[in-house]
Amino acid sequence: MLVLDGKIAAAAVKATLLEQTQALKAAGKRMPHLAAILVGNNGASETYVASKVKNCEETGFGSSLYRLEADVAESVLLAKIAELNQDPNCDGILVQLPLPKHIKESKVIEAIDPAKDVDGFHPVNVGRLVQGLNTFIPATPYGIILMLEHFNIETKGKNAVVIGRSNIVGRPMSILLSSNIAQGNCTVTICHSHTKNLKEVCLGADIIVAALGVPNFLTGDMIKPGAVIIDVGITRVEDATAKKGFRIKGDVNYDEACAKASAITPVPGGVGLMTIAGLLKNTMKAYQGL
Repeated sequence: MLVLDGKIAAAAVKATLLEQTQALKAAGKRMPHLAAILVGNNGASETYVASKVKNCEETGFGSSLYRLEADVAESVLLAKIAELNQDPNCDGILVQLPLPKHIKESKVIEAIDPAKDVDGFHPVNVGRLVQGLNTFIPATPYGIILMLEHFNIETKGKNAVVIGRSNIVGRPMSILLSSNIAQGNCTVTICHSHTKNLKEVCLGADIIVAALGVPNFLTGDMIKPGAVIIDVGITRVEDATAKKGFRIKGDVNYDEACAKASAITPVPGGVGLMTIAGLLKNTMKAYQGL
Protein backbone atom coordinates (compact mmCIF):
# COMPACT_ATOMS: atom_id res chain seq x y z
CA MET A 1 0.00 0.00 0.00
CA LEU A 2 1.22 3.48 -0.92
CA VAL A 3 1.07 6.24 1.69
CA LEU A 4 0.40 9.51 -0.09
CA ASP A 5 2.75 11.54 2.07
CA GLY A 6 1.92 15.24 1.94
CA LYS A 7 5.37 16.16 3.23
CA ILE A 8 7.01 14.63 0.16
CA ALA A 9 4.57 16.05 -2.41
CA ALA A 10 4.47 19.50 -0.80
CA ALA A 11 8.27 19.64 -0.61
CA ALA A 12 8.44 19.04 -4.37
CA VAL A 13 6.00 21.88 -5.07
CA LYS A 14 7.85 24.24 -2.72
CA ALA A 15 11.23 23.35 -4.25
CA THR A 16 9.97 24.39 -7.68
CA LEU A 17 8.54 27.64 -6.29
CA LEU A 18 11.80 28.39 -4.47
CA GLU A 19 13.69 28.03 -7.74
CA GLN A 20 11.29 30.56 -9.29
CA THR A 21 11.67 33.08 -6.46
CA GLN A 22 15.46 32.74 -6.51
CA ALA A 23 15.41 33.49 -10.24
CA LEU A 24 13.22 36.54 -9.60
CA LYS A 25 15.60 37.75 -6.89
CA ALA A 26 18.60 37.27 -9.18
CA ALA A 27 16.83 39.39 -11.78
CA GLY A 28 16.28 42.15 -9.22
CA LYS A 29 12.52 41.73 -9.13
CA ARG A 30 10.26 41.83 -6.09
CA MET A 31 8.99 38.61 -4.53
CA PRO A 32 5.39 37.33 -4.64
CA HIS A 33 3.50 38.59 -1.59
CA LEU A 34 0.60 37.00 0.28
CA ALA A 35 -1.57 38.95 2.73
CA ALA A 36 -3.53 37.02 5.34
CA ILE A 37 -6.28 38.44 7.54
CA LEU A 38 -7.10 36.68 10.80
CA VAL A 39 -10.21 37.71 12.71
CA GLY A 40 -10.34 36.66 16.37
CA ASN A 41 -8.16 34.02 18.01
CA ASN A 42 -9.59 30.65 16.95
CA GLY A 43 -6.94 28.07 17.86
CA ALA A 44 -7.15 26.07 14.64
CA SER A 45 -7.13 29.24 12.52
CA GLU A 46 -4.06 30.51 14.39
CA THR A 47 -2.27 27.26 13.54
CA TYR A 48 -3.28 27.35 9.88
CA VAL A 49 -2.24 30.98 9.38
CA ALA A 50 1.10 30.50 11.17
CA SER A 51 1.82 27.54 8.89
CA LYS A 52 0.96 29.57 5.79
CA VAL A 53 3.31 32.39 6.85
CA LYS A 54 6.09 29.89 7.60
CA ASN A 55 5.69 28.22 4.21
CA CYS A 56 5.83 31.60 2.48
CA GLU A 57 9.20 32.23 4.11
CA GLU A 58 10.46 28.80 3.07
CA THR A 59 9.63 29.45 -0.59
CA GLY A 60 10.97 32.99 -0.70
CA PHE A 61 7.57 34.69 -0.70
CA GLY A 62 6.82 37.82 1.25
CA SER A 63 3.83 37.72 3.60
CA SER A 64 1.82 40.00 5.86
CA LEU A 65 -0.53 39.00 8.66
CA TYR A 66 -3.27 41.38 9.71
CA ARG A 67 -4.97 40.57 13.01
CA LEU A 68 -8.43 41.93 13.78
CA GLU A 69 -10.39 41.52 17.01
CA ALA A 70 -13.25 38.99 17.07
CA ASP A 71 -15.80 41.81 17.53
CA VAL A 72 -14.44 43.92 14.66
CA ALA A 73 -17.11 45.62 12.56
CA GLU A 74 -17.73 44.04 9.18
CA SER A 75 -17.10 47.44 7.58
CA VAL A 76 -13.58 47.55 9.05
CA LEU A 77 -12.73 44.14 7.60
CA LEU A 78 -14.11 45.16 4.21
CA ALA A 79 -12.07 48.37 4.33
CA LYS A 80 -8.88 46.37 4.95
CA ILE A 81 -9.69 44.12 1.98
CA ALA A 82 -10.32 47.19 -0.21
CA GLU A 83 -6.94 48.59 0.86
CA LEU A 84 -5.15 45.35 -0.05
CA ASN A 85 -7.02 45.16 -3.37
CA GLN A 86 -5.38 48.47 -4.31
CA ASP A 87 -1.90 47.59 -3.02
CA PRO A 88 0.34 46.85 -6.04
CA ASN A 89 2.80 44.95 -3.84
CA CYS A 90 0.14 42.52 -2.60
CA ASP A 91 -0.50 39.62 -5.00
CA GLY A 92 -2.78 37.35 -2.99
CA ILE A 93 -5.35 37.95 -0.27
CA LEU A 94 -6.82 35.34 2.02
CA VAL A 95 -9.27 35.86 4.84
CA GLN A 96 -9.03 32.92 7.23
CA LEU A 97 -12.37 31.16 7.68
CA PRO A 98 -14.53 30.67 9.65
CA LEU A 99 -15.44 34.25 10.54
CA PRO A 100 -17.42 35.45 13.58
CA LYS A 101 -21.17 35.08 13.12
CA HIS A 102 -21.83 38.82 12.81
CA ILE A 103 -19.76 38.94 9.61
CA LYS A 104 -21.25 37.59 6.38
CA GLU A 105 -18.68 35.29 4.77
CA SER A 106 -20.13 35.58 1.27
CA LYS A 107 -19.87 39.39 1.42
CA VAL A 108 -16.23 39.17 2.49
CA ILE A 109 -15.34 36.64 -0.20
CA GLU A 110 -16.98 38.76 -2.90
CA ALA A 111 -15.09 41.86 -1.70
CA ILE A 112 -11.72 40.33 -2.63
CA ASP A 113 -10.43 41.25 -6.08
CA PRO A 114 -10.87 38.05 -8.17
CA ALA A 115 -7.31 38.59 -9.46
CA LYS A 116 -6.02 38.31 -5.86
CA ASP A 117 -8.41 35.57 -4.71
CA VAL A 118 -5.79 32.89 -4.06
CA ASP A 119 -8.29 30.83 -2.03
CA GLY A 120 -10.35 30.47 -5.22
CA PHE A 121 -13.68 31.20 -3.49
CA HIS A 122 -14.85 34.28 -5.41
CA PRO A 123 -17.92 33.58 -7.62
CA VAL A 124 -15.98 34.79 -10.68
CA ASN A 125 -13.25 32.21 -10.12
CA VAL A 126 -15.76 29.48 -9.28
CA GLY A 127 -17.55 30.23 -12.54
CA ARG A 128 -14.31 30.03 -14.48
CA LEU A 129 -13.53 26.69 -12.83
CA VAL A 130 -16.91 25.29 -13.88
CA GLN A 131 -16.30 26.42 -17.46
CA GLY A 132 -12.81 24.90 -17.55
CA LEU A 133 -11.09 28.28 -17.88
CA ASN A 134 -7.78 29.36 -16.37
CA THR A 135 -8.48 30.40 -12.79
CA PHE A 136 -7.55 30.05 -9.14
CA ILE A 137 -8.57 26.59 -7.96
CA PRO A 138 -9.65 26.34 -4.30
CA ALA A 139 -6.50 25.41 -2.41
CA THR A 140 -7.54 22.06 -0.94
CA PRO A 141 -8.88 20.50 -4.17
CA TYR A 142 -5.88 21.96 -6.01
CA GLY A 143 -3.55 20.39 -3.46
CA ILE A 144 -5.23 17.02 -3.92
CA ILE A 145 -4.77 17.22 -7.69
CA LEU A 146 -1.10 18.12 -7.17
CA MET A 147 -0.73 15.12 -4.86
CA LEU A 148 -2.34 12.72 -7.36
CA GLU A 149 0.00 14.12 -10.00
CA HIS A 150 3.11 13.74 -7.83
CA PHE A 151 2.39 10.11 -7.00
CA ASN A 152 1.22 9.28 -10.55
CA ILE A 153 -2.21 8.09 -9.45
CA GLU A 154 -4.22 7.05 -12.51
CA THR A 155 -7.67 8.65 -12.59
CA LYS A 156 -8.81 8.37 -16.21
CA GLY A 157 -11.98 6.32 -16.51
CA LYS A 158 -12.14 5.62 -12.76
CA ASN A 159 -15.25 5.82 -10.61
CA ALA A 160 -14.75 8.52 -7.98
CA VAL A 161 -16.94 9.25 -4.96
CA VAL A 162 -16.74 12.59 -3.16
CA ILE A 163 -18.34 12.57 0.28
CA GLY A 164 -19.27 16.15 1.13
CA ARG A 165 -20.59 19.00 -1.01
CA SER A 166 -19.05 22.15 0.49
CA ASN A 167 -18.05 25.02 -1.78
CA ILE A 168 -14.55 24.81 -0.33
CA VAL A 169 -13.81 21.13 -1.06
CA GLY A 170 -16.59 18.82 -2.21
CA ARG A 171 -18.09 20.70 -5.14
CA PRO A 172 -14.83 21.95 -6.71
CA MET A 173 -13.24 18.52 -6.15
CA SER A 174 -16.03 16.85 -8.10
CA ILE A 175 -15.58 19.35 -10.94
CA LEU A 176 -11.83 18.75 -11.13
CA LEU A 177 -12.08 14.96 -11.04
CA SER A 178 -14.62 15.03 -13.87
CA SER A 179 -12.69 17.59 -15.94
CA ASN A 180 -10.63 16.76 -19.00
CA ILE A 181 -7.28 17.16 -17.26
CA ALA A 182 -4.41 14.80 -16.49
CA GLN A 183 -5.69 13.95 -13.01
CA GLY A 184 -9.35 14.03 -14.03
CA ASN A 185 -11.63 12.23 -16.49
CA CYS A 186 -13.38 10.32 -13.70
CA THR A 187 -17.03 9.42 -13.46
CA VAL A 188 -17.95 11.26 -10.27
CA THR A 189 -20.67 10.72 -7.66
CA ILE A 190 -21.21 13.36 -4.97
CA CYS A 191 -22.56 11.99 -1.69
CA HIS A 192 -23.98 13.90 1.27
CA SER A 193 -26.25 13.58 4.31
CA HIS A 194 -29.26 12.65 2.16
CA THR A 195 -27.50 10.00 0.07
CA LYS A 196 -29.14 6.59 0.33
CA ASN A 197 -27.12 3.39 0.31
CA LEU A 198 -23.87 5.28 0.89
CA LYS A 199 -21.97 2.11 1.71
CA GLU A 200 -22.93 0.50 -1.59
CA VAL A 201 -22.00 3.67 -3.51
CA CYS A 202 -18.58 3.77 -1.85
CA LEU A 203 -17.97 0.08 -2.52
CA GLY A 204 -18.20 0.86 -6.23
CA ALA A 205 -15.56 3.58 -6.06
CA ASP A 206 -12.00 3.39 -7.32
CA ILE A 207 -11.26 6.72 -5.64
CA ILE A 208 -12.92 8.12 -2.52
CA VAL A 209 -12.48 11.69 -1.31
CA ALA A 210 -13.84 11.99 2.24
CA ALA A 211 -14.56 15.64 3.09
CA LEU A 212 -17.41 15.86 5.58
CA GLY A 213 -15.69 16.58 8.90
CA VAL A 214 -16.84 13.51 10.84
CA PRO A 215 -13.95 11.57 12.45
CA ASN A 216 -13.57 7.92 11.36
CA PHE A 217 -16.72 8.11 9.23
CA LEU A 218 -15.37 6.02 6.36
CA THR A 219 -14.77 2.49 7.65
CA GLY A 220 -13.09 -0.50 6.09
CA ASP A 221 -16.34 -2.21 5.11
CA MET A 222 -17.17 0.78 2.87
CA ILE A 223 -13.99 0.44 0.79
CA LYS A 224 -13.40 -1.93 -2.08
CA PRO A 225 -9.98 -3.60 -2.33
CA GLY A 226 -7.48 -1.47 -4.19
CA ALA A 227 -9.30 1.84 -3.85
CA VAL A 228 -7.43 5.14 -3.49
CA ILE A 229 -8.50 7.00 -0.34
CA ILE A 230 -8.12 10.77 0.06
CA ASP A 231 -8.90 11.94 3.60
CA VAL A 232 -9.65 15.66 3.79
CA GLY A 233 -11.01 15.56 7.35
CA ILE A 234 -9.10 17.25 10.15
CA THR A 235 -10.96 17.35 13.47
CA ARG A 236 -9.62 17.94 16.96
CA VAL A 237 -10.86 15.12 19.20
CA GLU A 238 -10.40 15.46 22.95
CA ASP A 239 -7.99 12.90 24.40
CA ALA A 240 -6.76 13.22 27.98
CA THR A 241 -3.84 10.88 27.22
CA ALA A 242 -2.49 13.18 24.51
CA LYS A 243 0.11 15.82 25.38
CA LYS A 244 -2.02 18.65 23.96
CA GLY A 245 -5.26 17.22 25.32
CA PHE A 246 -6.53 16.33 21.86
CA ARG A 247 -5.66 14.31 18.77
CA ILE A 248 -6.19 15.16 15.11
CA LYS A 249 -8.53 12.71 13.40
CA GLY A 250 -9.47 12.36 9.76
CA ASP A 251 -12.78 11.32 8.21
CA VAL A 252 -11.33 7.88 7.47
CA ASN A 253 -10.70 5.04 9.91
CA TYR A 254 -7.07 4.82 8.87
CA ASP A 255 -6.21 1.39 10.25
CA GLU A 256 -9.25 -0.25 8.68
CA ALA A 257 -8.75 1.58 5.38
CA CYS A 258 -5.10 0.53 5.17
CA ALA A 259 -6.19 -3.11 5.02
CA LYS A 260 -8.17 -2.38 1.83
CA ALA A 261 -6.68 0.61 0.03
CA SER A 262 -3.94 0.67 -2.59
CA ALA A 263 -3.07 4.24 -1.61
CA ILE A 264 -4.15 6.53 1.24
CA THR A 265 -3.42 9.96 2.69
CA PRO A 266 -2.48 10.14 6.38
CA VAL A 267 -3.97 12.61 8.86
CA PRO A 268 -2.12 14.70 9.79
CA GLY A 269 0.60 14.87 7.17
CA GLY A 270 -1.53 14.47 4.05
CA VAL A 271 -4.02 16.81 2.41
CA GLY A 272 -3.46 19.65 4.90
CA LEU A 273 0.11 20.15 3.71
CA MET A 274 -1.02 20.03 0.09
CA THR A 275 -3.63 22.72 0.77
CA ILE A 276 -0.81 25.11 1.60
CA ALA A 277 1.09 23.97 -1.50
CA GLY A 278 -1.98 24.80 -3.59
CA LEU A 279 -2.24 28.22 -1.93
CA LEU A 280 1.42 28.98 -2.69
CA LYS A 281 0.97 27.91 -6.33
CA ASN A 282 -2.03 30.23 -6.59
CA THR A 283 -0.03 33.10 -5.10
CA MET A 284 2.70 32.68 -7.69
CA LYS A 285 0.00 32.54 -10.36
CA ALA A 286 -1.46 35.81 -9.05
CA TYR A 287 2.01 37.39 -9.09
CA GLN A 288 2.45 36.32 -12.71
CA GLY A 289 -0.94 37.76 -13.65
CA LEU A 290 -2.90 34.48 -13.79
